[in-house]
Amino acid sequence: MTQYAVTADDADVYLSFAAELADSVRPIVLSYFRTPLDVVAKSDASPVTIADRAVELRLRESIEARFPEHGIIGEEIGAKPGGAFTWIVDPIDGTKSFISGFPLFGTLIALSYQQQPFCGLIDIPFTGERWMAKPSVARFGDGLARTSACESVADASFYTTSPDMFRKGEMEPFERLSRVARMRRFGGDCYIYGLLASGHCDIILETGLQPYDYMALVPIVQGAGGCITDWEGCPLSIHSQGRILATATPRLHAEALALIKR
Repeated sequence: MTQYAVTADDADVYLSFAAELADSVRPIVLSYFRTPLDVVAKSDASPVTIADRAVELRLRESIEARFPEHGIIGEEIGAKPGGAFTWIVDPIDGTKSFISGFPLFGTLIALSYQQQPFCGLIDIPFTGERWMAKPSVARFGDGLARTSACESVADASFYTTSPDMFRKGEMEPFERLSRVARMRRFGGDCYIYGLLASGHCDIILETGLQPYDYMALVPIVQGAGGCITDWEGCPLSIHSQGRILATATPRLHAEALALIKR
């Protein structure tokens, strides 16, 4: 387990601040939801709206006011260099869901320490649900979050946001793993990682994710007792390539990795 030079009290302070951030932007997100919006295609063809930019601006302003020495990485505005700590934010994870009226989009807030995941938060504005985690402890609402006890792919519920995310050379591992699972479902973006942390699904496989898409998820899945790595089984950091495997238990993770690599 990674050793941190910060204390549990430090983690509590940062996580409490992350909750304040999420509280402050939730009304902004909801004020734009299911309203007419101009949608702009970014250079990678992914959509962005005024809501994404407004939320990220509020997050960045609040972080810079409270922790001016910390770095910031955001999906829409880019990176501000910092010291050992960097906040990584995705104002609206699931913009395609957001612009099409589907309510299971979220706001992701992560804090990395020396480029490794440290604290994470998933906020689902429309439902009011929230997962938060510091090292070794994940919470859902007022209680602890715990993954399921599933240890076999054949018994597992499999999720991914969309089969369309898998590129040439990635479809075979996706099909190989998902077809063995007891059930496979599509959709949900960050929400499905909350479902995994709370024991409602067992395997998630995705690709093409950026640090602002996955850094907040790592402490939550791990703190709930699950495993989350890249497709090679390596720990995730800011520099990972965005191929993500998350599972409920270590034994399930090992079997899933073996199917991916076969």
